[in-house]
Amino acid sequence: MNAAEDKNAADHCAGLVRTHDFVRYASTLFLPTPERRALLALYAFNVEICRVPAQVSQPLPGEIRLQWWRDMLAGQGHGGVEGNPVAAEILLAIRSHHLPVERLSRLIEEHQFDLYNDPMPTMSALEGYLNDTVAALFSLAAAMMGPASSEVEHLARHAGLAQGMVQVMASLPLDASQRRLFVPRQVLAKHGCDLEDVFAGKQTPALRLALDDILNDARRHLDTAYGLLGSVAPDVRPAFLSLAQTKHDLAMLKRADNDPFVVRPASRFKTLWTLWRASRSRAFVG
Repeated sequence: MNAAEDKNAADHCAGLVRTHDFVRYASTLFLPTPERRALLALYAFNVEICRVPAQVSQPLPGEIRLQWWRDMLAGQGHGGVEGNPVAAEILLAIRSHHLPVERLSRLIEEHQFDLYNDPMPTMSALEGYLNDTVAALFSLAAAMMGPASSEVEHLARHAGLAQGMVQVMASLPLDASQRRLFVPRQVLAKHGCDLEDVFAGKQTPALRLALDDILNDARRHLDTAYGLLGSVAPDVRPAFLSLAQTKHDLAMLKRADNDPFVVRPASRFKTLWTLWRASRSRAFVG
């Protein structure tokens, strides 16, 4: 790949993340330039994996697309790996930062769940899914910023569970309209909530109690993550900057007047303001 192609690949990844994952894109604006390119490659890779269900009408073509990415990571790529800018950039990031390929492969495997309309069965299953997807992104991002440690992994797990649960709540309107469900059936059953009421977008007292359970768990994980930030090296903390937006979103979702089935588009300006303020705070600077 020549210099022009190299720059185009990096720009492509930045544009992809900016369009489809603005919070993570915005979080990189406050990070050191040397790490920013690799982080955008990681986030662009995640965008490509997460977009697969929306690009296919049946699970099988989605499985084939995900297998292409698995083969690429395993060095068995075919069908234009060299010409795929996201593939080129994530492979460069893996080589440059010695990223564990198995974490990326597990992320792909977990997102196979997204291809099917099977409801998330239990809270344990949701936590496993989020640990290998959202928490893995935090862990890999942190590995680009500083040395790995058990403290970083502990922080990444709680950060991923908090952010992932908030994302589950924020995506409920779209998921319910497509008869997809990431809120565990176990939690719904605990409160006697009818699955069809969720798919119909009906607010019921039982549903409110079930969603409050998830939000309260998210709050506990978020509080733990913020408490653990001080236990990791200052250079690593900016990798967790998007937690500031998670904190803001969680507060909105927990409001008594919040309708869980109403989509509330995020303001990019407010996101930038939230992350800028966090980037200058003691929690993320040290």
